[in-house]
Order: sequence, then structure tokens, then C-alpha cells
Amino acid sequence: MCGIVGTVSDKNNIIPILLDGLKTLEYRGYDSAGLSYLKDGNLIINKVEGRVKALEQKIEKNSISHIGIAHTRWATHGKVNEINAHPHQVGKITIVHNGIIENYNKLKHKLKDKGYNFKSESDTEIAAGLLDYYFKKYENIDKTIQKFMKKVDGSYAICMLLENDPNTIYVIKKDSPLIIGQGKNENYIASDVPAILKYTKNYYILEDYEYGKITKNNIKIYDKEGNILKKQLKEYKGSSATSDKGTYEHYMLKEIFEQNTTIRKTVNPYINSINDLLTLPDLTKYERIDIIACGTAMHAGLIAKYLFEQYSNTKCEVFLASEYRYQNNFLNNKVLSIFISQSGETADTLAALKKVKEKNYDTLGIVNVKESSIARTLDKVLYTEAGTEIAVASTKAYTAQIALLSVLALSTAYRKKQIKEEKVNKILEEFRSINQTIIPVLENIKTYENIAKEIYQKNDIFYIGRGLDYALAMEGSLKLKEISYIHSEAYAAGELKHGTISLITKDTPVFASATNKIINSKTISNLKEVISRGAKCYLITDKDIEDENFKQIIKIKKVSMFLKPILTIIPYQLIAYYTAKLKGCDIDKPRNLAKSVTVE
Repeated sequence: MCGIVGTVSDKNNIIPILLDGLKTLEYRGYDSAGLSYLKDGNLIINKVEGRVKALEQKIEKNSISHIGIAHTRWATHGKVNEINAHPHQVGKITIVHNGIIENYNKLKHKLKDKGYNFKSESDTEIAAGLLDYYFKKYENIDKTIQKFMKKVDGSYAICMLLENDPNTIYVIKKDSPLIIGQGKNENYIASDVPAILKYTKNYYILEDYEYGKITKNNIKIYDKEGNILKKQLKEYKGSSATSDKGTYEHYMLKEIFEQNTTIRKTVNPYINSINDLLTLPDLTKYERIDIIACGTAMHAGLIAKYLFEQYSNTKCEVFLASEYRYQNNFLNNKVLSIFISQSGETADTLAALKKVKEKNYDTLGIVNVKESSIARTLDKVLYTEAGTEIAVASTKAYTAQIALLSVLALSTAYRKKQIKEEKVNKILEEFRSINQTIIPVLENIKTYENIAKEIYQKNDIFYIGRGLDYALAMEGSLKLKEISYIHSEAYAAGELKHGTISLITKDTPVFASATNKIINSKTISNLKEVISRGAKCYLITDKDIEDENFKQIIKIKKVSMFLKPILTIIPYQLIAYYTAKLKGCDIDKPRNLAKSVTVE
């Protein structure tokens, strides 16, 4: 969600660097783009509604600059248009901004009383106006920034150019990620490390209420009182994201087919033996586990809830992070809070984490991005090894989260003597042999394409399931909605006859999975109920079923419940993909969605 890049250089033309950084950050999701740079002492601003490619075409050819800032916007305040796109210039101040200024309306009225007029609907223009007002008042950039931080409510990562200062980029940070990259005779600013990895692996992390001054040869970082800070220079250890889709038409398809590798890479340290499994954190002292997450990560938490409760006899609750922070959480020293986030920057999840940390209760995280804000805040963190996921709709990050949570639940069950050693060893062998079970499911392409042809013109689709299968139905439904824009709903199968079955009409597609032998027959009965009302049913199962009443039965291999969710979700992912492809949707960058949701 939104991306920031800034560069100041001794001699290199920074415009290609800014554009390259924006392209790298496209995976975060955005709807407009812009950049600002100094050329021959003049400030140039280029903005477009749409993609970075359109911005690149708008910039005057042969433009050369040694200092500039750039941005991809995901609309919060104001429509998607060129006027509301960043950068915003007010007086002597030009800024790009990630986050939300919550008291912008109050500030706007005060600034209007001071004679300011605004062109856009954006809260960012108000932030620029406030900075300009204080700079005119104090004629001192440090006092300006310090006063700004005291007066503004909300979140912000701000990258700023100041008129008549052609050598310095200023940055201000609170509750939205921002890093400063160190190069040779060239320094960088970015909202995410991948944006600058082509140029440097060395960077500083800004914390809340810190600001900085960046020139081509110098980086100074200050606290909110203006004291210079000695920050640790970090080195990025991961690999840079590749823009090469290889033979795949979309990143999403590539990432779906990478899942056998990313899952194995994530759980490898824990599956070679029971001793390896027991290197995972010991959770046996906790009477309850709370899992807090958003969207797809929350769906992974629902899988974990089933496994923890069913196999380790540990009470487990799952909460939406956006709701968790505003309710009574009934925490104590016997409760462990687990936070799940692909990006490690999810604003609602981070806010909920800070609430738990303020009360000094134990926290554990499942995170994909090292050195992210959530990872740094947690007491303990376990990393998924999904690599950079470029498609906005999560696939490989989700299954990596499931895999890691599954082995964590397995280790807890074994420690609590709820599962026998022989069975644990069998499950570990299943994880070690995961290629053999996943690849046949991935390669069943013709089936998924045929199903997509049958549903892509439908307006309403339903997903049902019981227990763990219900959690998978929720994720399957979300995937279809995210990338195909078809309205779909997920329901607990047993709830259909309590109201929802009234929505079933002739040829309504209904998807279900039945992978739990204890309750499979109940799910099948629920499907028969909708079939009798004209629905077309598609079933994913490991059970031997021959029933001509089903439109399609997708068979998966019989494995333990610790691996079954991974095999079950892949058909849902691929059906959503091929459906969106038939509809001609922008699969990797769905409308209105952002990869890293950094505002609440």
C-alpha cells in the first residue's frame, strides 16, 4: 500500500533510479504515481493516474537530476486522479507521504484561516501545508519538523524536498515504515528494502518520531527533540525480488507453482527429526493461544486454531486485528498472543501487537519479512521463507504460514503427550515428501480450466465446509473475490439451512471440501440439499466418491490433517486464477487492493 522512493546523488541521474524503485514497489498495490525532482534549480513535478509506465512516458526525455522523490499512491482521501496523486507542493514544501493524517480536517480549517488554499482532497496536501506554515514561522527546519510531529495525529512516512535546498532530502516517520539506504556518494530513501536493493544492501531503519536529513555524502537521524542518534547500519541478507515471471503468464501463477519449494524451505529446519521439531518454541505453559491477523493471514490462523485445539488440547482463539485492539482481550500470563503478517507492516496487526506489548504479555510472530516493524516488536518471531510475493493475492505466503503453524501445533501436541511419537514421525515424513503430494494437485490444470469456463460468467458463488474445511472455504472465496471480482460467500455447511439456502437457485455454483472423515458425511448431505435446489456442486475430497450428481470431484491424496489444508487450498487458488484470466482481470494487481496494508 503506497510506496516511497527518494535519492540524492553526487553525479548519477536519479530519475531512472526513482522509476526503477517505483517499479519494484508495484507489488504493494497502487492507483496513481508521481515524482518530483530538481532540474537547473527548478522543481519539476510529474503525476499520473495509473501505472508507473504511464509516469515514465510523461517525463521529459533527457531529463537529468541529482535529487528527487517519488511515490505510488493507494487512495485513502480523495478520488483516484492526478490532482490527488503525490507529490504535493505547498509553498516551499514538496512531500510524498504514506499513512493517514487523522486530524487533517481540523488542520485544514486552521490553515485556511491562515490564508492557505488547497487544490486536492488529499490529507497529504494538508501535511505539506502545515510543514510550510511552520517553516515560514520558524525559518528553521528542525523546529518545523518537531512542531509538526506534535500537532499531527495519525501515521506518516514523509519524504520531503525544501525550496532553495537542492542538496537535502528530509524524512519524518511515525507508524509507517521508512528506511534510509547508504550508498557511495549516493543515498536513498524507501518504504521497503527491495526498492533500493539494486543499489545498496546497507540501510538504517527509522523508528517512530524520528526524522532525518539525507545528502549525497551524509545521513543524519534525530529524535523528536532534535538530538542526533547513533543508529545501527543494517545489511540486508535476503535476495532481491526478481521481476522475471519466467514461462508463467502472471506472478500469481508462478507463486502458486512455487509452493512446494517455499513450504519445504519454511519447515525444513523442523522436520528432519523430533529433536528438530522441538527446537520450535515451547508453548506448553500457556492455557490459551490468541491468534491475531488480517485477511488471508487470519484464515491461516483459523487452520492453526483447529490443529491446536484438536491435537494439542490447547484453547485457541482467532481475532481480526482491526477488531482486537478495540475490545477487552482478557489477557494474562497464561495467554500467548501470536501475530501473523506476510509483510510485517500490516497496520492493524502492528497496532494490536503494540497493545499487547504495552501490557507486557508474551508475543510470538509468524512473519515473512525480516527486520519488518512487526518482527522487530515481537518477543519471538518465526519466519516463513516464501520470498517476495509480488502478486497482491497471497498464495505461497499463505501456505507457508499454514505449514509453519502446523509444525508448531505438532510440536506442542507432542510436548503435551497428546500425540504419539510414531504418528509424529509419520507426519514429519509427509512434510519431507511434500513434493510427491503437491505436484499432482498443481498439475491438474485441465480440470481447473474447465471449472473456470463453467463459472466465470456467474454473478454469485458459494463456498461451504465444516471445521477445517470451513476455514479453507473462507480463503477459497476470498481468492475468487480478490482477483475475479465475482461475488462469493463462504458459509459453515451446517448453517446453509438456517437462511442462506434461500439464495440457491438453478445452476448456482457451490464449492466445498470434505477432508475430515468424521464429518464428511454431514458435508455431503449439505451438498445434496443444494443440489436438489438446482446448484452445481464442485467437491474437493480425499474420499472415494462416485456420484454423478456432483458437477466435478477433485481428488487429493490422503494425508494427515497437518498437510491436508495445503493440498485442499491449491485447487481453490488455481480455479480463482483461471476464472480471473477468462474475465480478463488484472490478476497480479487487482483493483482497489494493496499488498502491504500500512494504514488502519
